[in-house]
Amino acid sequence: MSRDDKTGFHSPLRRKLLMGMAAAPFAGMMPKTAFAQTPATATVNTTGLAVTDTEVTVGILHSATGTMAISETGSIQAEKLAIAQINEMGGVLGRKIKFIQEDGASDWPTFAEKAKKLLVQDKVAAIMGCWTSASRKAVLPVIEQYNGMLYYPTFYEGLEQSKNVIYTGQEATQQILESINWVVKEKGAKTFYFIGSDYIWPRTSNKIARKHIENFLKGTKVVGEEYFPLGHTQFNSVINKLKLTKPDVIFTDVVGGSNVAFYKQLKAAGINLEKQTLITISVTEDEIDGIGGENIAGAYSCMKYFQSLDNPNNKEFVAAFKKMWGEKTVIGDVTQAAYLGPWLWKLTVEKAGSFDVDKIAAASADIEFTKAPEGYVKIHPNHHLWSKTRIGLAQKDGQFKVVYESPQLIEPNPFPKGYQ
Repeated sequence: MSRDDKTGFHSPLRRKLLMGMAAAPFAGMMPKTAFAQTPATATVNTTGLAVTDTEVTVGILHSATGTMAISETGSIQAEKLAIAQINEMGGVLGRKIKFIQEDGASDWPTFAEKAKKLLVQDKVAAIMGCWTSASRKAVLPVIEQYNGMLYYPTFYEGLEQSKNVIYTGQEATQQILESINWVVKEKGAKTFYFIGSDYIWPRTSNKIARKHIENFLKGTKVVGEEYFPLGHTQFNSVINKLKLTKPDVIFTDVVGGSNVAFYKQLKAAGINLEKQTLITISVTEDEIDGIGGENIAGAYSCMKYFQSLDNPNNKEFVAAFKKMWGEKTVIGDVTQAAYLGPWLWKLTVEKAGSFDVDKIAAASADIEFTKAPEGYVKIHPNHHLWSKTRIGLAQKDGQFKVVYESPQLIEPNPFPKGYQ
């Protein structure tokens, strides 16, 4: 569902803006800097990428249409904001960023096709893109075959590492395990019911969650587990099962537009989230914009970023985002992680002194972005980010109240022992 209406579809005007907006000069959060001396193109582009003396082209690849547009619209907006700000500062190695946007249309083969087009035909220097693990898995062999660089913004199940991907969202140990540990400690939870969308990420995430509950937490168990197709809108059957089993925790990783129906039907069925503990690892402010705060208030969400974070970086980011996209827009976890992509790419290119993918991959470890809205990020040698875990309590106004924040950054570990 778009932010323009509640019909589940993007308006033609919004779609046109999202697909074609130019990275115009923007009075952003970063200070202007003088143009550095521009290095010769031949020295910074030895592999035939779309780099000229004045421009460098990147790709944006997300679902602007289909069931995942409710979640991915924010990623598109954030990447365009970052590109506009970088261009206002003088670009990357003295070159302004130009982007070519393609629509994955919530269809995994389309994502693979568009990724190949961006790399082979357009010769983009990097791709900011994907949301679901299904789209990432479809794109990954293309990215590796043609030696591209993907900046992937979504929290995901882990169990993956690639020279050609920088994962700017959290992996399982930073989100799934932390959320379960928190709810067991704070709520005394003993029984869990899993409800997810039917594709790679929810199934693998819940497999990891189940192993953690059954093998590492004494006295806890999973009493139900169900999956539904993307775009599914009828949840009354599983809601009846929830009423019968009465789990201590409903653990959800339903994605996209299905969330609208799920939470509205929970409320209509009389399940009060102020009394029934529900924790989600898939709902951000972006989804609540469609769900309606009144339908999800009282639920918990485990993310690394919430729009309500009170720090100077985030205040500047939120102000800049709303100035570009409108005061009524909201910002979720993946939106913020998508914003990191162009910045981390810029910093890595400048460290490497080259747009060449192999040099960028080699230079990525230990890149720091101190102006990250979440506070601070650093790329681990495994191409994931060090990050904090946060738990937010959904409010009626569509925002989250942060009720827990890990005291330290959590080291990413995409291959935890005992969970594979």
